Amino acid sequence: MNIRIKFKSIRTHMVICFSYLVLFAVVIFMFFSIHYTKESVKELSIKNNGQLIEQVNLNIENYIDTMENISQVILNNRNIKEYLFEDKEIEGRERIGEEFQTFLHMRKDICNIIILGNNGRYFINDGKKQLNPYARLYQKEWYQEAKKAGVNIAISSSHVQNLVQNEYKWVVSLTRGIINQRTGMVEGLLIIDLNYDVIKDLCESLRLGGKGYVYIVDQKGEIIYHDQQQLILSGLKHELLNEVVKRKGSFSNQSKQRGSKIYTPYHSLKTGWTIVLVGDTSELVRDESTIKVMYLGAALVLVALVILISIFLAGAIIKPIKQLQIAMKEVQEGRFGQIKVDAQGEEEIVVLIQSFNLMTEKVNELMKKNLAEQEEKQKSELKALQAQINPHFLYNTLDSIIWLIETNDAENAIQMTAFLARFFRQAIGTSSVFVPLIKELEYTRNYLRIQQMRYKDKVSFQIQVDEEILSGSIIKLVLQPLAENALYHGLKYKKGQGTILITGYRQGEEVRIQVMDNGIGMSQETLKHLFFDSQRSSGKKHNGVGIKNVQNRLQLYYGCKYGITVESMEKVGTIVTVVIPYQCMGVADEN
Repeated sequence: MNIRIKFKSIRTHMVICFSYLVLFAVVIFMFFSIHYTKESVKELSIKNNGQLIEQVNLNIENYIDTMENISQVILNNRNIKEYLFEDKEIEGRERIGEEFQTFLHMRKDICNIIILGNNGRYFINDGKKQLNPYARLYQKEWYQEAKKAGVNIAISSSHVQNLVQNEYKWVVSLTRGIINQRTGMVEGLLIIDLNYDVIKDLCESLRLGGKGYVYIVDQKGEIIYHDQQQLILSGLKHELLNEVVKRKGSFSNQSKQRGSKIYTPYHSLKTGWTIVLVGDTSELVRDESTIKVMYLGAALVLVALVILISIFLAGAIIKPIKQLQIAMKEVQEGRFGQIKVDAQGEEEIVVLIQSFNLMTEKVNELMKKNLAEQEEKQKSELKALQAQINPHFLYNTLDSIIWLIETNDAENAIQMTAFLARFFRQAIGTSSVFVPLIKELEYTRNYLRIQQMRYKDKVSFQIQVDEEILSGSIIKLVLQPLAENALYHGLKYKKGQGTILITGYRQGEEVRIQVMDNGIGMSQETLKHLFFDSQRSSGKKHNGVGIKNVQNRLQLYYGCKYGITVESMEKVGTIVTVVIPYQCMGVADEN
């Protein structure tokens, strides 16, 4: 059943309908605003957690750096290597003991300083302590990792150190290999046992609310530090270990045992540890009911204001505005020629309609004029862009000829001059913007012959283009700049000989021409900015015409759908593909 509510005036109708719409919008706005507020608080908390955990990581890394410096100072003591590998017993032991005792007195966070030789010799702290004969050192996972690390620093997970006889301390071990200078091989190991309480103090210095905490795991998901570590190791409490190692960025997790938590992991590149800050979601938005009341009050005030304002804004003139709306849609679709609205209604509407009619007439005239100007501008830009090429190539080639003359290589200088003359006879001898592809390839071949002479055995090239497309036309001097870029940015800095391969073929309604080199390639970061720079960026400058110039000329004529794409891999090479429509090749004007 169709129900229509009639009102005495259009204004009342508009006000009632608009009020219902605003009320609906405000309800939706409230819902999303409350949700957004909660999410914003959550995001702000996550961001703050990230900054806090980054600071904890910085403190830990600074501490590890200090321990690394201490280990380096210890290894710089020549007495250690003499004691381990040259059997200088008495004098060496005294000096080693003095140095170790100095560090142990200065740094209360160091439990043990131990050196072990593969030959069975060892020294612990002051030299009086004995190695535990039942330690089963070679079965320890941290010892196996230390041996694999060689001279590099290795940091273990937390463990009970039973290496020293009658001592069983909870430590984190920092190890690095000791090189025997005579053999050049790693034949010993320095072990610095760090007091577990130091890591604990660094982590417990940071707290997040009443329920937040920090823990650390290594790359294998094994605990370095947790304030309830014993409960976890005994299986009485569960914690996310492997999950935080694999995850990047903050994430939420909910379980019956832990409740709803937000985990913010930070992966340290230096230590290989993952530091995790855990926050309780119940502490993020504590006054949610107060926020809802505030939003509700604001919504009611907003609805009242909107109703009052809409009463004064509701208009009584509908028909002329509707006609104007229809006319504007026609204009929006680009039809200006026959758009004219009859001027009826109140005086203000008449003036508006007259202005609209005048505007459409002026816009129609300006569009026609602009279209003609754009066509001329396109032609001028095409020729201007092409004109940039010849001076650059001439400069580079003359520079090569000068170099040959200076080296008294007259025969190659004459041959290069002949190639240069042949190139410019072809390039300058025609005023046409387009040339047959076979001639474009000949230009490029002459250029590469010149560069072969200049770089001798460093450059080789091949041209393999299907005969089907050789007679078609292409914009002049497209391939030569690409070959030049391949040479200067791909092969010039490659060790040994490099190769440039030019291929061409038809693929459906497209023609694809590729310039490939096996040079140094480009990074993905360079590829991202390739078409924003006039030169192919590799940290070096070159006076050749950039790939952006060629791209502009191709797209200026063939359209944005066509042009150049670039694929590259560092130390492998680069492939530059030119794509143009087959139907636009036609027959080139050679005059």
